Amino acid sequence: MSKDYPSNLTRDQYELLSDLLPAAKPGGRPRRVDLWEILNGIMYVLVEGVQWRALPADLPPWPTVYTYFRNWRLDGTWLVIHDHLREWVRIDQDRHPQPSEAVIDSQSVKTAAGVQTAVGFDAGKQIKGRKRFTAVDTLGLLLRVLVTAASVPERTGGKQVLTRVKAMGTAIARVNLIWADGGFSGSAFMMWVMDTCRWIVEVVLRPQQSKGFVLLKKRWVVERTFGWLVSCRRLVRDYERLPETSETLIYLAMIRIMVRRLA
Repeated sequence: MSKDYPSNLTRDQYELLSDLLPAAKPGGRPRRVDLWEILNGIMYVLVEGVQWRALPADLPPWPTVYTYFRNWRLDGTWLVIHDHLREWVRIDQDRHPQPSEAVIDSQSVKTAAGVQTAVGFDAGKQIKGRKRFTAVDTLGLLLRVLVTAASVPERTGGKQVLTRVKAMGTAIARVNLIWADGGFSGSAFMMWVMDTCRWIVEVVLRPQQSKGFVLLKKRWVVERTFGWLVSCRRLVRDYERLPETSETLIYLAMIRIMVRRLA
């Protein structure tokens, strides 16, 4: 047993996830690792922001922990777990399992030294790194995320992330309205969303001549989600060589939030 780190899942939280985890592969040697400890190792990296090689010795060996993380990224396990938990949280909040509205926005973050894939410069925010295009429901729960170079324009990334949302099929069958900020405005983008996704885009602009903090209708929801994400130190800066790994860690951060709400 490992120490009781703040990032650890409780036994109740693990039991909630256990039915969603893949069974051991048939044949060969039986599985000898405790998946609870594997998950605790993954959550430790996410929350504390350490390298995989820096996992404490009382957790499973880092190559084992990383292998489970990587394999479940490649086979889509993390995404399946995430989508199940989102529906359960919505039901727990007395909401329909399927959202009817979504909010999109982007967040630019700096990349660590040595990260070279999908890196660009966001001229608007003066940040060299990557951009997280995010679509959430009105509770702030993640629908889909897309990590690109920070130089990708808002409308281009918006189309890509909404394409991923559309690919969710029946899970988003009730969606009819997309809330966005001024970066996603423009008739060409709105027409593309209507023609491709059959949704309406509602742009919420900051009042002219306003100063300081202004609570903007619907837009504040996705900003709060960004705040949730950066509470995990691994997501404060983008340390991952592959943008797909960054996306998986974002889903993991939301998994951790949702499982803590449910158990």
